[in-house]
Amino acid sequence: MNKQRLLLVINPISGTSKKEGLSELVSQRLSASLGMSVDVRITGGKGDAQRFAQEAVEQGYYGVIAAGGDGTVNEVARALCDSDVAFGVIPLGSGNGLARHLEIPVDVNLSLDVIAENNVIACDYATVNDQPFFCTFGMGFDAAVSDRFAKQKKRGKFMYVKSAIEEFVKYRPQEYTIRANGKEFTQKAFLVACCNASQYGNNAYIAPGASMADGLLDVIIIHAGSPISTAMLGVDLFTGYINKNTLLQSFQARDVVIYRAEEGSAHVDGDPVSMGKVLDVRCHHKKLKIFVPSTRKDQIKPIITPIDSILSDLSIAVSNISQKKNKRVRPFYTIAESFLNNAREGIDNVPMLRKGKVKPLITPARNFAKDVRTTLFGPIKRKKK
Repeated sequence: MNKQRLLLVINPISGTSKKEGLSELVSQRLSASLGMSVDVRITGGKGDAQRFAQEAVEQGYYGVIAAGGDGTVNEVARALCDSDVAFGVIPLGSGNGLARHLEIPVDVNLSLDVIAENNVIACDYATVNDQPFFCTFGMGFDAAVSDRFAKQKKRGKFMYVKSAIEEFVKYRPQEYTIRANGKEFTQKAFLVACCNASQYGNNAYIAPGASMADGLLDVIIIHAGSPISTAMLGVDLFTGYINKNTLLQSFQARDVVIYRAEEGSAHVDGDPVSMGKVLDVRCHHKKLKIFVPSTRKDQIKPIITPIDSILSDLSIAVSNISQKKNKRVRPFYTIAESFLNNAREGIDNVPMLRKGKVKPLITPARNFAKDVRTTLFGPIKRKKK
């Protein structure tokens, strides 16, 4: 048994960030905070991450940490399903759907803070025809987009939107028969998605109300609309308002069976796959243990949550850049980082205005002013009376 050991699985080619020194950083941080030693394995190809994680399960490790993109994260998670081994995520990819849903920061040091807290909760995972997924499974338009996106040489939000626009021009709705909650119905749909988590990745919220702890899948059916109404659907996808869109129909179920006329494309957590005519989708309640932030809110606020996430990404980027700059330039990055962090706090407190409370918005502004003054002129020395 290795209950005092962690396994770090690193994908050296995921994302754009460099991995030099990552294993040493993780080992130092977690041995100091958790008192555990960290073993390291480097992936060399597809399937390695899952194999390494499976070996850790068999050897009784306390936890396995995936440092990589969505592919690496999903491989490790698949091996840890239905086990007592805790799952940690250091998100280094382009989409980072699972990390973003669980509010794990897209930053090495901050994500290590989450693991160091040792706040482990039991989460749901799902399967389609016995194949595990953790965020979303879908067919129709989003599967066609995933297939096109996978063929792009570049990654990121811009390329995903580009792929979606190119696919929209030629895509035609398909007919599906859906059986769930003791009922069965047949509809033509633009796409059908079964969601265990709230988003695809890149803060594209397909199911804003989805939870990974309720034992239920959020089934999203989107109908075809005019070019304008469908374009608005895309806007709603990134603002958290998609569940208000008139083209969308949704319900919750523990198990769902979907029938279609012929086998074809689908996607499992964004990875394009080919599947049969019958899709058997099931939720497995609290069968995956994950390190999550103790401050996690598990609630999406339209507009506010997406903006907060963007500001967080910018703050992390500015912080990382500032560490590489010389001392003359660094104060300006420090001020920018303070502005973004205080702006996040202000955005989170906007709902307080409805209650007539202004102070929660004034405090971040004061804190920012104080940070500017301290950064440029140093701490204020108070005169002794």
